[in-house]
Amino acid sequence: MYYIIVNPASKSGRGAKIWAKIQPVLEQQKIPYKVFFSQEAGHVIKLTADLSASLLSLDSDFILKLIVLGGDGTLNEVLQGISDFDRVQVGYIPTGSSNDMARDLRLPKDPREVLKNILSCKKPARMDLGFLTYEQPPEKLSRHCGNNPASTRLFSVSSGIGFDAAVCEEALASKFKNVLNKIGLGKLTYLGIALKQLIKAKKVTCTITLDDKKKIHLPKFLFVACMIHQYEGGGFKFCPGADSGDGLINVCAVGNIPKWLILLALPTAFSGKHYRFHGIDHYTARRIHLETSMPLWVHTDGEVTMKCRSISLSCEQQKIQFLL
Repeated sequence: MYYIIVNPASKSGRGAKIWAKIQPVLEQQKIPYKVFFSQEAGHVIKLTADLSASLLSLDSDFILKLIVLGGDGTLNEVLQGISDFDRVQVGYIPTGSSNDMARDLRLPKDPREVLKNILSCKKPARMDLGFLTYEQPPEKLSRHCGNNPASTRLFSVSSGIGFDAAVCEEALASKFKNVLNKIGLGKLTYLGIALKQLIKAKKVTCTITLDDKKKIHLPKFLFVACMIHQYEGGGFKFCPGADSGDGLINVCAVGNIPKWLILLALPTAFSGKHYRFHGIDHYTARRIHLETSMPLWVHTDGEVTMKCRSISLSCEQQKIQFLL
């Protein structure tokens, strides 16, 4: 039995259309399944938690096979609801705007091919997850979360603080994004918002501590991306060579670089060539602590819940089982 969680609203309704393509395949092959549809932000967490609680308590040998049909944000919500990762196997059919997880895993473009691979998978691939802790009460909650957000959060692709998270926060509420998504130009939303956020970005300092030892101080900080996979933000290869099973978080730190030079550097990040610019640096660690001089938006896989000035991140090695 497969349990399927569908975000019908992902990429402005594309999720519902893709579900309409793969449902007949399940019916034709007589694959037993139950499907659940998310209704609003945060609902996927509850759906996953309810499934985990009800099914995993029945039989100690039971394995929950969960198929997620949505974007990176939908997958992120699933992570928050899983109670026992050793007894859950996850298949992922991407339908979002960014699909950075799918890009790094090189999943087929045809969702029916992705489904075929999930159904035929005999040995799930184990991958790392990131674990984020907000070290202080938030100054401001995002409009996209509940009134009582968790003090910790898992992520599968990346987590960041500063400029990239601010872009995500604004994009989540953008009506223009929905219009562009419908004509296949959703990435232009992020470009426009990125330029706006870059212009209005205030001077902020940041201290990065790696594995409780090495400290890096950024007197002119823009953002820090902490990544399990290579891509973020719809194809930016911020951490080329990142290995999702090595137990390390890859860090892309952007600071001490003029704003005008950022405009030249960002396009090179699509091919992972941005480290040629002075002020853009790469690090790896198992544990990372970030302290900024003022509270900034924080994201996990593009999901933004709060502003904070002190966060810690660690890597949970080979925590999740993916059906590929």
